[in-house]
Amino acid sequence: MSSDEKTFNDPKLAINKVYTKTGDKGKTSLVGGQRVAKNSARIETYGTVDELGAFVGSLAVSVARDLPDGDDKTWFAGVLLRIQHQLFNLGSILATLPQDIHPKQPRILPADIERLEKDIDRCNEALPPLRSFVLAGGSRANTDLHICRTVCRRLERLLVALTTDEEVDKDAVSYINRLSDAFFVWSRWVNVLLDQPEVLWQPNLGTGDS
Repeated sequence: MSSDEKTFNDPKLAINKVYTKTGDKGKTSLVGGQRVAKNSARIETYGTVDELGAFVGSLAVSVARDLPDGDDKTWFAGVLLRIQHQLFNLGSILATLPQDIHPKQPRILPADIERLEKDIDRCNEALPPLRSFVLAGGSRANTDLHICRTVCRRLERLLVALTTDEEVDKDAVSYINRLSDAFFVWSRWVNVLLDQPEVLWQPNLGTGDS
């Protein structure tokens, strides 16, 4: 595939030195070269994108280790790898101010959201109706998915907060909202694959009388 046929530009960078000392005064650079504080809302937001991507990588290890071999496992491993790349695309666009965005710069596309919705529907069809809220548990893959879900929800809150002061691509917010839904559905789905019961919330187990 030629560069003209690709949706996004390939990376053009060389990382030869790990430390540069340029951030020693608490500032870092955006893609456009602007120096901003490391605790700014934009940096906090795409830093959390990076955090979520790392958790998805850890989740992929759990899936590879724990899920039974078969089409579902192969499919899900591919989905998680795709999400890791999409999260990096999201980080790229969040690290860039609107005026500096290149037409072929990696970003989240509406097609990414639509594909995620199909992935959710594929797994949700196999699930029984919920009669209570669920807790993390039953399998390591389930708990890792719940961790991804909660980090994803935190990222969503940061994204929404960022939109109050700065311009943010609307597809980014929609994608992260849908991704957190996906992690929830998949947390239930993996327990079905592993034949593990769901851990349902029982309010009375939290009392002193239990």
